[in-house]
Amino acid sequence: MAIEHDVETTGLVGWIDRRFPLTSTWKKHVSEYYAPKNFNFWYFFGSLALLVLVNQIVTGIFLTMNYKPDATLAFSSVEYIMREVPWGWLIRYMHSTGASMFFVVVYLHMFRGLMYGSYRKPRELVWVFGCAIFLCLMAEAFFGYLLPWGQMSFWGAQVIVNLFSAIPFIGPDLSLWIRGDYVVSDVTLNRFFAFHVIAIPLVLIGLVVAHLVALHEVGSNNPDGIEIKAKKGPDGIPLDGIPFHPYYSVHDFMGVTVFLFIFAAIIFFAPEMGGYFLEANNFIPANPLQTPQEIAPVWYFTAFYAMLRATTDPFKIVLMIIVALLGLFALVRARGKWKLGLPVLAVLVVLAMAFTESKFWGVVVMGGAVISLFFLPWLDRSPVKSIRYRPFFHKVFYGIFVLAFLTLGFLGTKPPSPASTLIAQICALIYFAFFLGMPVWTRLGTFKQPPERVRFKPH
Repeated sequence: MAIEHDVETTGLVGWIDRRFPLTSTWKKHVSEYYAPKNFNFWYFFGSLALLVLVNQIVTGIFLTMNYKPDATLAFSSVEYIMREVPWGWLIRYMHSTGASMFFVVVYLHMFRGLMYGSYRKPRELVWVFGCAIFLCLMAEAFFGYLLPWGQMSFWGAQVIVNLFSAIPFIGPDLSLWIRGDYVVSDVTLNRFFAFHVIAIPLVLIGLVVAHLVALHEVGSNNPDGIEIKAKKGPDGIPLDGIPFHPYYSVHDFMGVTVFLFIFAAIIFFAPEMGGYFLEANNFIPANPLQTPQEIAPVWYFTAFYAMLRATTDPFKIVLMIIVALLGLFALVRARGKWKLGLPVLAVLVVLAMAFTESKFWGVVVMGGAVISLFFLPWLDRSPVKSIRYRPFFHKVFYGIFVLAFLTLGFLGTKPPSPASTLIAQICALIYFAFFLGMPVWTRLGTFKQPPERVRFKPH
């Protein structure tokens, strides 16, 4: 029985297709991948994230050709790259600016998913892979932050690694294992270099591939939150879908062009971005004997750092009261012994908080702020996906959540004070209330009926 193959039969492409699924892969994921025809501005950021990932890998390869992962040579090797290597300054600035721009586009990409319900069924796994990518990016940025071996690199790594020592029982040994020494030293620099250059990028690339494969399996979401696969023509093609290539490849090329203008402007005119992308203290060689007056992470970590810093002893008492109230609420709702899991868990958490220091719970709060994102597909109980068809007060809640996150990010860049700590504590409570209250508030209100077909105006 003859087997038909959807491949080229002649030429070089035909020769490859008979040995490797080149044409069929191109068709499945690009030229015959049908995306909703109503994509808007917010759908640029996925392809931009892929572009920045390629930039980071390529520039990182060139940087490693001259970088020395040695405590006595690291800082001078970066200076050598900047001053002596032909175009080395450009490659270094492309890499440092790319790190910040990576988080810019990823934050905007995640915000688009939040607005249009891109985490809802059947895209739960796409969202989980995306959150894993975000977590991986944070690890990659943290490990890379030490490599210039400047003052902020050294002391920032010292502070962050010391946080692990707050974990009961295993904390001191865990922080010692991460550093490889009792202080941040040459051993730490070498292992961070290995993680930054080899281990984390391999995991990151694998997660990106899994993210894209999962996305193309279930199809892309759209601003209306309508599944275009539900309505197909006689030829099996979605009525509201258009091929990704050439329509969205050209569409994304326009977004890439605008992005590259902004990217180039930052590199050539403001690579330090007022100290937010590259801090002044990091142009001073690391000195273990001189602590900087204020130690703060790079801007993309500052929201979570503000939550960590805001977890003081009085705030821990507030958290204990909130956990106790949540446990009491779960107990009232329980109608059988088999539903007592949450109240018992709340009691255990309150007891643990009473006998452990606030520093540990600051780490828990900071980590919980990231882990909460993973559960979003199961927390949101709204009957519609897109924010377009939700009640107005839902949009207000989304706005308050974004404002609280931006406020935390700003406060994390400033020295602590009683007023800023109080504001950070309020914003942290708003952040977690947004997620914990989702099963309740996402059901409330009068929802608009989404259209049967996507709303699209040709332009």
